[in-house]
Amino acid sequence: MDHFRGPSGDAVDTARIVRSGSVDCRASDAVAQLARALSPGDLSLVVLFLSPQTDVSQLIDEAQRTFAPAQVVGCTTAGEIGDAGYVEGQIVAVGFPVSHFRTRTILIDDLDTFEPYGVIERMIRNRNHMAGETPDWTSDFTFLLIDGLSTKEDALTSQLSAGLGPVPFFGGSAGDGTDFGATYVLHGGRAHPNAAVLIQIRSKCPIKVFKTDHLIPAQSRMVVTGADPARRIVHEINAEPAAREYARVLGKDPEQLTSFTFAAHPVVVRIGDQHHVRAIQRVAENGDLVFFSAIDEGVVLTLAEPENMVSHLTREMTALSEQEQPEIILACDCILRRLEAQQKQQSTEISRILARNRVVGFSTYGEQINSMHVNQTLTGVAIYPPVEA
Repeated sequence: MDHFRGPSGDAVDTARIVRSGSVDCRASDAVAQLARALSPGDLSLVVLFLSPQTDVSQLIDEAQRTFAPAQVVGCTTAGEIGDAGYVEGQIVAVGFPVSHFRTRTILIDDLDTFEPYGVIERMIRNRNHMAGETPDWTSDFTFLLIDGLSTKEDALTSQLSAGLGPVPFFGGSAGDGTDFGATYVLHGGRAHPNAAVLIQIRSKCPIKVFKTDHLIPAQSRMVVTGADPARRIVHEINAEPAAREYARVLGKDPEQLTSFTFAAHPVVVRIGDQHHVRAIQRVAENGDLVFFSAIDEGVVLTLAEPENMVSHLTREMTALSEQEQPEIILACDCILRRLEAQQKQQSTEISRILARNRVVGFSTYGEQINSMHVNQTLTGVAIYPPVEA
């Protein structure tokens, strides 16, 4: 089996179907190093996850020229997942060869003026075209990358669901570390704010799209009594100032609420027979709570207790490998999971699990699964070696 030394200095298995590589985002020859890792001559698609420290506009322009005719898409991150698990200050690249994948991408360049019907029509047309090209292939999935500061994820995922048909869907919201300043998606050699990229993939490889979190609803409940849904802001909980009441329920000082507090003490809402996280992003100067996803007056918030992240992730990865080890797992992992792992000094163990299972991707400002936008969740797709005739 052929190997070479990748950008990290580790041995890279060139026999793998889905190729990946990573490089320091400050390297002057970053794109050239990634090209050596991905061997781009036969690629249909390259996905890049860029540290926000990257010179994003320059890099995406160079990457599109270098990897052509493959399309290059991607986004900025709140941390990367590479060969060593959780990493920072990196560019992580994933390459899909045309021998096993057909791909189409759709840029939604302005989320404020988005018209769903034209995009849905293109989604259906793309799906039918790829099926016609490869009638013997049976795996399809759709992957979304979206501006994580747009506040449009809930509406977009709900509207796009009409065009998915039977195809599983997941995605992640672009990040900006813990600064929450500016986030970008990448398409057509450019970095786009307030935009989204929809990636449709058909493969001869078996796939499994999944969602998991390690949170168990507890008994403490709160009611949102004042909110600005358009801006995902909660003014009042239980008819009291939001941050102060949240802190009171936790038994904490409202002046000491941080991202680590929100990661350790999440709230969930019940939708149907399932609970979904509605993660808190930050406390506004006036004591409001700013959320990562949709929130409205009358919503009942339930505190959740986290299960041990290491044992939970081990169990989930084992389940994905029950029949066969995945070729690769492409993952969108909420920033609050990374923060919780740091706070509990579990980052090293989590990174080992991710690396051992060849998980690559990024830390997000939110995740998407089917028609929903969620938080504090790991979503992704496990891609397995094809069954050769």
